[in-house]
Amino acid sequence: MVDKNIYIVQGEINAVVGAIKRNARWSTHTHLDEERDPLLHSFSLLKEVLNNITELSEIEPNVFLRPFLEVIRSEDTTGPITGLALTSVNKFLSYALIDPSHEGTAEGMENMADAVTHARFVGTDHASDEVVLMKILQVLRTLLLTPVGAHLTNESVCEIMQSCFRICFEMRLSELLRKSAEHTLVDMVQLLFTRLPQFKEEPKSYMGTNMKKLKMRAGGMSESSKWKKQKRSPRPPRHVTKVSPGTEQPAANASNTTGNGVTFIDAPSPSSSGSSENVSSAVSPATDSGLELSSQTTSKEDLTDLDQVASLVEICTTYFIIFSELFYLSFLREGKIQSASVESIPEVLEECTSVAEHSDSASVHDMDYVNPRGVRFTQSSQKEGAALVPYGLPCIRELFRFLISLTNPHDRHNSEVMIHMGLQLLTVALESAPIANCQSLLGLVKEELCRHLFQLLSVERLNLYATSLRVCFLLFESMREHLKFQLEMYVKKLMEIITVENPKMPYEMKEMALEAIVQLWRIPSFVTELYINYDCDYYCANLFEELTKLLSKNAFPVSGQLYTVHLLSLEALLTVIDSTEAHCQAKVLSNIHQQEKEVVKSSPETMNSTKETTEKSIPRKPTRFSCILPSPQELMQIKKKKKLLITGTEQFNQKPKKGIQFLQEKNLLATPIDNNEVARWLRENPRLDKKMIGEFVSDRKNIDLLESFVGTFSFQGLRLDEALRLYLEAFRLPGEAPVIQRLLEAFTEHWRKSNGSPFANSDACFALAYAVIMLNTDQHNHNVRKQNVPMTLEEFRKNLKGVNGGKDFEQDILEDMYHAIKNDEIVMPEEQTGLVKENYIWNVLLHRGATDEGIFLHVPPGSYDHDLFTMTWGPTIAALSYVFDKSLEETIIQKAISGFRKCAMISAHYGLSDVFDNLIISLCKFTALSSESIENLPTVFGSNPKAHIAAKTVFHLAHRHGDILREGWKNIMEAMLQLFRAELLPKAMVEVEDFVDPNGKIYLQREETPSNRGESTVLSFVSWLTLSGTEQSGMRGPSTETQEAKRTALECIKQCDPEKLITESKFLQLESLQELMKALISVTPDEETYDEEDAAFCLEMLLRIVLENRDRVTCVWQTVRDHLYHLCVHAVEFCFLVERAVVGLLRLAIRLLRREEISAQVLLSLRILLMMKPNVLSRVSHEVAYGLHELLKTNAANIHSGDDWYTLFTLLECIGSGVKPPAALQVTARADNDTGAQSDSEVSSSYHPSDMSLDRGYTSDSEVYADHGKPGKMHRSVTDVDVMNSGWLVVGKDDIDTSRSTAGLSRLGPSPLVNQYSLTVGLDLGPHDTKSLMKCVESLSFIVRDAAHVTPENFELCVKTIRIFVEASLNGGYKSQEKRGKSHRYDSKSGRLKKKPKENSTRRSRVLSQHQTHTHSDEDEDESIPASYHTVSLQVSQDLLDLMHTLHTRAATIYSSWAEEQRHLVTAGRKIEADSRTLWSNCWCPLLQGIAWLCCDARRQVRMQALTYLQRALLVHDLQALDALEWESCFNKVLFPLLTKLLENISPADIGGMEETRMRASTLLSKVFLQHLSPLLSLTTFAALWLTILDFMDKYMHAGSSDLLLEAIPESLKNMLLVMDTAGIFHSADSRTGYSDLWEITWERIDCFLPRLRDELFKQTIIQDPVSSIPMEQQHQKSIVSALPPSSVGDVRPATHLAPLEKPCELGASATAPASPTISTSASPSFPASAPTKTSPVTDIPPTTAQPPLILQPLASPLQVGVPPMTLPIILNPALIEATSPVPLLATPRPTDPMTTSEVN
Repeated sequence: MVDKNIYIVQGEINAVVGAIKRNARWSTHTHLDEERDPLLHSFSLLKEVLNNITELSEIEPNVFLRPFLEVIRSEDTTGPITGLALTSVNKFLSYALIDPSHEGTAEGMENMADAVTHARFVGTDHASDEVVLMKILQVLRTLLLTPVGAHLTNESVCEIMQSCFRICFEMRLSELLRKSAEHTLVDMVQLLFTRLPQFKEEPKSYMGTNMKKLKMRAGGMSESSKWKKQKRSPRPPRHVTKVSPGTEQPAANASNTTGNGVTFIDAPSPSSSGSSENVSSAVSPATDSGLELSSQTTSKEDLTDLDQVASLVEICTTYFIIFSELFYLSFLREGKIQSASVESIPEVLEECTSVAEHSDSASVHDMDYVNPRGVRFTQSSQKEGAALVPYGLPCIRELFRFLISLTNPHDRHNSEVMIHMGLQLLTVALESAPIANCQSLLGLVKEELCRHLFQLLSVERLNLYATSLRVCFLLFESMREHLKFQLEMYVKKLMEIITVENPKMPYEMKEMALEAIVQLWRIPSFVTELYINYDCDYYCANLFEELTKLLSKNAFPVSGQLYTVHLLSLEALLTVIDSTEAHCQAKVLSNIHQQEKEVVKSSPETMNSTKETTEKSIPRKPTRFSCILPSPQELMQIKKKKKLLITGTEQFNQKPKKGIQFLQEKNLLATPIDNNEVARWLRENPRLDKKMIGEFVSDRKNIDLLESFVGTFSFQGLRLDEALRLYLEAFRLPGEAPVIQRLLEAFTEHWRKSNGSPFANSDACFALAYAVIMLNTDQHNHNVRKQNVPMTLEEFRKNLKGVNGGKDFEQDILEDMYHAIKNDEIVMPEEQTGLVKENYIWNVLLHRGATDEGIFLHVPPGSYDHDLFTMTWGPTIAALSYVFDKSLEETIIQKAISGFRKCAMISAHYGLSDVFDNLIISLCKFTALSSESIENLPTVFGSNPKAHIAAKTVFHLAHRHGDILREGWKNIMEAMLQLFRAELLPKAMVEVEDFVDPNGKIYLQREETPSNRGESTVLSFVSWLTLSGTEQSGMRGPSTETQEAKRTALECIKQCDPEKLITESKFLQLESLQELMKALISVTPDEETYDEEDAAFCLEMLLRIVLENRDRVTCVWQTVRDHLYHLCVHAVEFCFLVERAVVGLLRLAIRLLRREEISAQVLLSLRILLMMKPNVLSRVSHEVAYGLHELLKTNAANIHSGDDWYTLFTLLECIGSGVKPPAALQVTARADNDTGAQSDSEVSSSYHPSDMSLDRGYTSDSEVYADHGKPGKMHRSVTDVDVMNSGWLVVGKDDIDTSRSTAGLSRLGPSPLVNQYSLTVGLDLGPHDTKSLMKCVESLSFIVRDAAHVTPENFELCVKTIRIFVEASLNGGYKSQEKRGKSHRYDSKSGRLKKKPKENSTRRSRVLSQHQTHTHSDEDEDESIPASYHTVSLQVSQDLLDLMHTLHTRAATIYSSWAEEQRHLVTAGRKIEADSRTLWSNCWCPLLQGIAWLCCDARRQVRMQALTYLQRALLVHDLQALDALEWESCFNKVLFPLLTKLLENISPADIGGMEETRMRASTLLSKVFLQHLSPLLSLTTFAALWLTILDFMDKYMHAGSSDLLLEAIPESLKNMLLVMDTAGIFHSADSRTGYSDLWEITWERIDCFLPRLRDELFKQTIIQDPVSSIPMEQQHQKSIVSALPPSSVGDVRPATHLAPLEKPCELGASATAPASPTISTSASPSFPASAPTKTSPVTDIPPTTAQPPLILQPLASPLQVGVPPMTLPIILNPALIEATSPVPLLATPRPTDPMTTSEVN
């Protein structure tokens, strides 16, 4: 089967042949004509060949291409025919009919390239000719871009490119064609540079020849015909088949080449030799006349072309020849090519073809390319076996060089179009290939390309400017490590463009320059590299710092109008932030460990990349760094040193010595001066003034330095004038001859040494150097030239005759020197201007780049983010704030906010709290919360979307990165306060816990109550009437906009979720938490900024935060406690804030008591409440009562120590019954007023319940005694024992008051003493609140009723508190009612701090009276509704009775269980006894006294109930265990005081009830007496007891107005007498009558009030006259004396060891005369205990007359606690004193250490 491709070729043959035949030229149709015609003949031959084969690949490509190429080359064909042939060729290429692996392919490709680039045809008209040119372009493009194109040689590729350039730059062609040529070029450049990585760099020699050949070709067209013949030489002259397969492989990179406008290879020669001659003649003057010549030439051509075979291609050719020639000449002028002879070209070609070694084994389209050695040739014009070398680096280098030369703005032949084209193609090249890897291209980039680009930055054409910027970006993006100083120059140039204030400079240029910077800054780690390579380099500009300053300055519009420039600047600043933030995020996400691994990995990678680029060397590090990646500390050092160097340089430039001295002081230069070091510094510091360097080194004193300075130059291999040029560029040569001589001598010495002493001697060398300087002046100095004709070469030679040690210098050298100086002046650096200066600067730059200074470090991304951020955050946040403030565009605002968020994230990552605070403060300003007045705030905030965004951001950041907030908390809290004042916070935040309110919550803000508004309703109605319509509508209520705004505001704040600040505070770092708390605490009411409500709100937040942080509450407790202390204790009058503080303290206690580590401190802090002013405390009694109830209910089990129980019970007492808090605390509070809050430890030390004076009812504190008249203090233990062992006790209150006033200085005033013989505790009960009392009783009952809560620590306290409550509740507390009615009318208005009227005063006045509705609502009831009060207090009394009864009955079991438990404990703090004695003193007696006190209540119900309970209690089974002494004290302490009290007129309204009470009481007395008669009889004091009972019977007989008592008393008495008589008490065997003395005394007493009773009962009894019998007296005397020892010894046994637990001291105090501190101990019947009046005459009693009572004078010793020394009778009945230990009514002491109490102070 025949290959389809053969049919395609045949089809094309027919098409072309048909067209040829149709043409007029070939109008004959004879076979012979066709045979003769070479074109048709070759087609017919091809047909035959094709008919004989089956596969097209059987023949060489050249065979079937040849006829078509001949048509294309033929000068006789018309355009359409040539076009058809071109189309055919294009088809063969695009259909891939040519097999790339065929050995003849290379030759075929060469022929095709040659034919198409030299296509000829007869021109017809413009349009159709252009069609042919278009087709030529198409074929060339296809040829180069298809796989077979890889076989083309370097020359062919250059020719192809050149053909395209010709069409591109020929302005007479249509634009469409030119643009097509441009696109073709773009594709070709892309392909060539994409293949760049496959080509290897050739050896230098080969490279040189190749380059030379290509360059020369470009210019050798002056003799075109000859050139054409020569050029053909490597190829068969016509249609020769030659093979060499090639490859093509696309890659993606870019590369460079030398350049100076040399155009691409060979232009097609004109059609006839004649015209070609014309061309050459036209070219010869072209060097000066420029480009206009092209038109001339064309016209000449047209005239001479007799056949009219003119073609556009020829026109292009002519034009291009001229063009090439010009470029070539300019090239020669620059002296880059030494020889210009065209004849030298053949040799070059021979040379080249012989080096046929350029293979490339890369596989393309999966086909292996082999470079075949043996190749067939049909003609022998070439050496056998030489292969066509496929194109490689040489053509790319030449192309690159040509492109660069096109961009030179200083070359007058380069039109704008050409420059633009060059830039565009360079862009493509750089985008396609990694040019940096190719050294020869890199050299071109460093020098010409960068130079041209920077020059283009100053052109005014924006399109060129923009394209240059684009090319620059590509260069620095990929090759900045090779272009360190070029990059510095570029950035400086951009900065100059941005800052320059030139009205001619278009705004767009600035904008583009900024965009270029932004684009650069976006390159990963570019900014870091700027910082490390420039800012941290001693001799480079601080690019990063300066750019940052520039950008931030540029982000602020001067006019206030935001332009793109401003936003671009901001964007650039944000790129640093963005990348840093991305790195921080990445670090956060990836594991730290992995992170470290990556760093380790990444640094070798960066090293590897540098390895490849620096010719496989080890990665170079700049000499100033200790390692490839220096530490931030090292960089800081370098920057510091750099600053000093700059200062030193400035000083040097003014006065060299001063500069050097400064650097020595700063240790930057060695102190004994090191010349080498200074010389090095002078050479490497570019900032130094060259003139100053010249002066300094040429100074006579610095001869050594001059030597070192010259020694820094490397003159090896340099001609003398070249060396001198280099030398004189380093400084400014001074004008004085001796100085010049010094400088030149040093120079010539060094030069001779470096070059092996070339001339005869150093003088010769010096003379020559001087001659060079003279020649330079002669040739170039204007003043000299005016006077003389410049020196010629001959004159120069003549001047130097015989100078070289008597001989001449080599003439060639002199000639070279002469021309070098003549053509290129040696210009001193200081005097340079214009292009010379530019060249000098550029050369210096290249020179620096070649040294170690030019090392550019690449750093892994994110290396020095922290340093960069610290430098940029300030300007960035300022710019962000400005843009956010000024912009109205949504996108820009969002960008600003995202910038803020990123800055926040970074500062959080690096823990930079100052940055974060700054950010929050900036943002808070935009929330508009601080600036607006409260009235407008909801409206303003609601209608400002920017404020919403800002607020959301502030809160979002605080939630997210609260950890590093410090100062910023204050601003956030300010904002919160404003929201609170404007009532914009969510309900949950203004709703706080409350104990009293039935809902358990109250709002910090109350709505106005109608009553507040009531007074103004009339007024408002009047004003409404008087207003006009418009105003009226405004008055009626908020407008819809306002409501809408408020709704929006509320919605926004809801999204901000301010509550999260509180709930999330548990995750904050401690330091941040403390700052937050500080911010909240700082809000205390003052005149200016905050009012009470603000403070209350902040307090609530503070408390919630503490509760959220209860896991680490120990860290913050002290702060909170101090704040609460300050609020509570320093409050002079009650206000809402105090109430919230009190409630807060209790809430904290309730929640925190469960935490063992803090519970003790929390309980101790509750004493703050006891330190409050009593009047303030009583106002918060409700809250405290309810709070304590809650506390005990939830946490009773967590309270263990006696101290804590003491605190709680004292609080209950103060709150429930108005007891004044312990004086100790009050004093403390006052004393500490100035010093601020105490710490917990201080409070505890100043006020410790272990002090007996507080625990007990007596004071025994050495300090107090010492204050009373005794100059020296007695030792603590002595006084204690004395007190215990004496029977002296002071009772009464007034004397203690006096003692307190004198002892006011001591830290603790003594606490009131308890009178054991009174039913009351003896405390002064202030006003109290019934509801509080009820709640306290409830709390108490909770403790008592749960056996688990009653502990040895709190039992006695419990009992005492119950008794105090009993007192408080007596008579329903009416006494306190009256007091309170007077003193505590609460003025709701004055209860708040008065505020200065200010902008929000309207709101304030409304709020002032809001908070009082719940505080003391019952006060109104107190006066108006006594009925409800009665039921309340009745309930309280009944509860108390029940409690006392419960305790009383359970006491025995409780105590025994404790004693039992304690047995199992190894270390017991103190012994718990469960015997009856302990029970009596600690429990039963006080409880019975309490019940007895309620028997004295004015309310009948209570009295009766109490009496019932008392009876039940006294007769309870457990009490039977008591012994006689206890029973005696029962009478003395419970029953007698009760009966005494009942004699008073307690309830005047209820006389009948009182009678009944008295009757029941007296009956109870006799019952108890009779029941316990037998133990009582054992008492020595039985008689006194009995007489006292009789005394009461007497009084009660006369007490009532009804008959009830008159009947009941005698009955009771009879009963007792009969029982006693039966028991034989009255009988005595010794007496005469058989009756004892008692009998006598008894009847003596009874007869006073019931004279007939004796007769009734004992009629038979004979009454003897009273006889004063001595025995009896003696007996009585004896009994008294015998009782004395116990009194003085004081029952030592128990007292010394366990005094506190001993029985109470039994004293009957004179209740009626509290002023006299008499201790009446019933020494005789005439002084009955507690007798209110003496009812019987003393004379009736024999003992009194016979023997006076034992009266003891008071001792004048410090033991008289608080008693002023005066002689008062103290009547003593020793028998009644059983123990010296007073009753422990307060907290339990610690008896183990008698010293504890002295530790109080």
